[in-house]
Amino acid sequence: MCEQNEIENWARKGLTRRQLGAFGVAAGAAACAPTDGAANGAASATGGLAESNVTFETPAGTMDGFFVHPAGKRSPAVLFWPDIAGIREAKRQMARRLAGEGYAVLLANPYYRDVAGEQFADFADFASSGGFQKVTPWREKFSAETIQLDARACSAWLRGQDAVDSARGMGTQGYCMTGSFAVLGANAVPQMKAAASFHGGGLVRDSETSPHRKLREDVHYLIAIGQNDDAKAPGDKDALREAATTVGAEAEIEVYAADHGWCVPDSPSYDKAEAERAWSRLLAIYGSEL
Repeated sequence: MCEQNEIENWARKGLTRRQLGAFGVAAGAAACAPTDGAANGAASATGGLAESNVTFETPAGTMDGFFVHPAGKRSPAVLFWPDIAGIREAKRQMARRLAGEGYAVLLANPYYRDVAGEQFADFADFASSGGFQKVTPWREKFSAETIQLDARACSAWLRGQDAVDSARGMGTQGYCMTGSFAVLGANAVPQMKAAASFHGGGLVRDSETSPHRKLREDVHYLIAIGQNDDAKAPGDKDALREAATTVGAEAEIEVYAADHGWCVPDSPSYDKAEAERAWSRLLAIYGSEL
């Protein structure tokens, strides 16, 4: 996953803000143009999608997030966790693109116990403004138990929305530090039938609550691993494959020819070709399971 020294190196190199490349701009324009910031609970509809900033209660406080879905119909739900830099326009564009494929998507704030809303404009802002140090105390609240509590709360909220077809299976996906959120969340929510981790960190740990020990037989997994992450922990992919085989889960576990962060348009490691390939695999799995 993103490490402090890697982020600090980006900052020292004078990382400049990147526009949302062809992926983000084209996807956003095709799916739904950004709004002026819809008020909480008030949806703004553009291009066949409706979106809003939302809040709801969990046992640990008030969760906030960004909700986008096809307008005027019920759709299968997806719980979407952002990477270490949190909710921002790059992630909202990704959520809009997924909604444009027919899903009701909740982009949830993993840091809601401490802060609400957008904390960094983009990954360059995160890298250049001491983002790692800022989020470290927030991340310390993450455990298998708190992650699963949040997944249950988010999925319950989603199932209560008119835009969600609660009779369909749910999906969940995470990036970087939240790759583990997708795996652990699927373990905690019976309705989740597909879980995707993109360059996820902490999937294989030396503990009974390690995500790789929480796979479910009836969940279809996509574990997309960065080549530099694999170089640091080459045994993780094998442990994940063995765990999937042990429980009988269908799992697509692959090392991609790109570095950590390659799926996210505002990441310095963004690789369009490999990002599109990972995206196509995500859509294929959601299409078969949700």
